[in-house]
Amino acid sequence: MSRRPESPDDRFENDRFENDRPDRRGGPRGPYRHAESSEEEGGAEHEGSDGPSEGGYWLFGIHSVRDALLNPARVKRRLILTRNAAMRLEEALDVAKIEPEISDPRRFRAPLDPQSVHQGAALLTDPLDWGGLKVCAPRGPKDNPRVLVLDRVTDPHNVGAILRSSEVFGARAVIAPWRHSATEGGALAKAASGALERQPYVRIGNLARAMEDLRKMGYALVGLDGEAEKPLSEALAPFRDRPLALVLGAEGPGLRHLTKETCDSLARISAAADFASLNVSNAAAVALYAATA
Repeated sequence: MSRRPESPDDRFENDRFENDRPDRRGGPRGPYRHAESSEEEGGAEHEGSDGPSEGGYWLFGIHSVRDALLNPARVKRRLILTRNAAMRLEEALDVAKIEPEISDPRRFRAPLDPQSVHQGAALLTDPLDWGGLKVCAPRGPKDNPRVLVLDRVTDPHNVGAILRSSEVFGARAVIAPWRHSATEGGALAKAASGALERQPYVRIGNLARAMEDLRKMGYALVGLDGEAEKPLSEALAPFRDRPLALVLGAEGPGLRHLTKETCDSLARISAAADFASLNVSNAAAVALYAATA
């Protein structure tokens, strides 16, 4: 699938995490960018960026907006559609009971990044509140859930892809720290192609403390490290019948030292070629498949 180049506003969104805290009014419910096109939206003019605005942020694209409209816990502040997009979203509009603002496709009124593939649909909303680890990652007496833990993964396209894979393979949640992680926003939601509405993206204050909390909840912690001695299948073998947290680091620096020390085991994904490697979203999909097979 195609993916647009990273724009300056996307880079700004990634650099903003130091002081970003989402509005907590969203409620408990709520692999790569889903490339779509519409003849109506080609060459449209835009204004601003798709980051937080008016206390929330803008979702864009038919798939992201449709799934958000269908989510009863999603705060829906303002909806801007072209006439063509309104026709495509007619059923979701009936469910959401929201009146859209109709915009000229040649000068779309939502303040989005000029390169955003919005398809004539934009929704101003608040971040979702999933309720923390004990709400999103509980275990029952015969339950062995899987979760993903992200250490400094800041690219919203990668996190969106990880949410999508997490939903496919039945993981309970994707967990990331407030600082040095991708914020919930339009680019992340577009890459998740709807999974953001259903798959918990849980932001926590301290990653090592959250990992210890998961351990107290019965989870085993397996970190992915390209230099680990054990291949993934061997590292996972002792934990098949336990709740499992797969811990992944950013491309390049990988897992931090403290994160590695907090893991119960480290594993590598074996490659057929010496110089072969996977980006973090692909590695997450492979690890989840191996952990659930």
